[in-house]
Amino acid sequence: MKSLIVLVSLFLVFSGCTKSSKLKYGVDRSETLINNLQTEPPSLDWHKGTDTTSSEVVGNIMEGLTALDFDDPNLKPVPALALNWQGDKASRVWTFTLREDVKWTDGVLFEAQQVADGWERLLNPKTAAQYSYFLYPIKNAKAYNEGKIKDFSQVGIKILAKNKIQVTLEEPMSFFPSILNHHSTFPIRKDIVEKFGDRWTNPENIVTLGAYKLSKWDHDDAILLERNENYFGEKAKTKYVLERMIQEQSSALNAFDVGDLDILQELPSTELGILKKRKEYVKTPLLGIYFYGFNIKQKPLDDANIRRAIAAAIDKKEIIKVLNGEQIPGSSFVPNGMLGYEIDVGIPYNVEKAKEYLAKSSYKTSDKVPKITLLFNTNENHQKMAENVQAQLKKNLGLNIELKNEEWKVLLDRYKVKKGYGIYRLGWIADYSDPDNFMQIMTSYSENNHTNWQNPQYDELVKKALSEQEVQKRKDYYKEAQKILLEEAAAVVPIYTYVHSILVNPRVRGYKTNPMDQKIFKTVELVK
Repeated sequence: MKSLIVLVSLFLVFSGCTKSSKLKYGVDRSETLINNLQTEPPSLDWHKGTDTTSSEVVGNIMEGLTALDFDDPNLKPVPALALNWQGDKASRVWTFTLREDVKWTDGVLFEAQQVADGWERLLNPKTAAQYSYFLYPIKNAKAYNEGKIKDFSQVGIKILAKNKIQVTLEEPMSFFPSILNHHSTFPIRKDIVEKFGDRWTNPENIVTLGAYKLSKWDHDDAILLERNENYFGEKAKTKYVLERMIQEQSSALNAFDVGDLDILQELPSTELGILKKRKEYVKTPLLGIYFYGFNIKQKPLDDANIRRAIAAAIDKKEIIKVLNGEQIPGSSFVPNGMLGYEIDVGIPYNVEKAKEYLAKSSYKTSDKVPKITLLFNTNENHQKMAENVQAQLKKNLGLNIELKNEEWKVLLDRYKVKKGYGIYRLGWIADYSDPDNFMQIMTSYSENNHTNWQNPQYDELVKKALSEQEVQKRKDYYKEAQKILLEEAAAVVPIYTYVHSILVNPRVRGYKTNPMDQKIFKTVELVK
């Protein structure tokens, strides 16, 4: 009888394995890396996407002229679609030689014109790209984007040959090749965009250059990536990547525990103390910040003293305790670990000082301050943080904060029109390893500045720092700019520098975490 039970048990185990070996879309489990994307990507149009969810998918199906060497502490740029590049002595004129053996997924050869087409589309006012300012260092790029110049040939981009393109900048910029790793600067197939319009990113229409290609997109459910057999570099080690969209963190953790996820990119804060002890736990410091921004056209946040009072009333260390995390509290808008990080900028936590700011405001007392809406995207950790901030501001200042959460895509649309919130949450992970990336966010011309705050002096300091070659002078410019942003204007409140905590299944080999949180899957190998 005992032998019969054992045989039945073995049959059930093996029959279960056979049943589970095939996943959705008929792909084999042994050939498929399963990751949790968490939510629907707002857009796979790499000139319009602004979020990490969209860029995770785009970063695996597309390539830039350069990539970043994550084994190098300085994250130096390395060849990708460009074989090599050369800058003049002033770092103002850059010439890129492109690979000649690269084909798009439909077999069309890659060439320099498609790079220029991509940059024109990013800068074209009709595209309304939030990352258009990324190319403002190029001569006349800003003027073209603002419609002051109609002729794109006046922009400092010149095709020298089918595989060679030259860029002339407004000012010297030694790290210009690094920004060409960012998805907004990727080349485009103009013919595909014009043929299919808004449907050009659908799986049946899109053409790409990356290690994977977009195979399936079930909206709000999953995305399937399939290995691009014609990829110019080393082929992806895993045939498929299944990107699931499980928003609830406890459900995602359960899926990981039963083997339905291989990588869990965000962990529930309530379980973090236990999860840190597991062998699957991986921690990576990130070049990124989490911050709250103020809509300064929304009462009562149009009063700078109210903004200062709120900044002074938030204990960031308490927030991190609530999250059970290992984040680094700070007030600098440049993350810890990057040039420009300062420990003595911003408004420190001080309840008495917060009350003084409130008394100096036009409202004088908390009972006269209108209710303030704090907006964040639907997420358990963001909810916990918002609830803690709500409680702190009630306790320390007597302010009434209304919490409002929306789906990621809806929230981004609201940010674009800069309405429907008083305080908003946002995170920013480095797009390139230079403080310019963070300081540019809050310039008057940045589409990623959702505060309605503008300051010409701040803009000028950021511009000066960009072209400054002497390190100490750059740091001084950034420090002065941060004091304007964080103290004088109090337009934003940095909360912490990110530390990324994830779980990785032992069957996953070669998944390289990195300080810019780029999720690259082509190096991943699955073992039994």
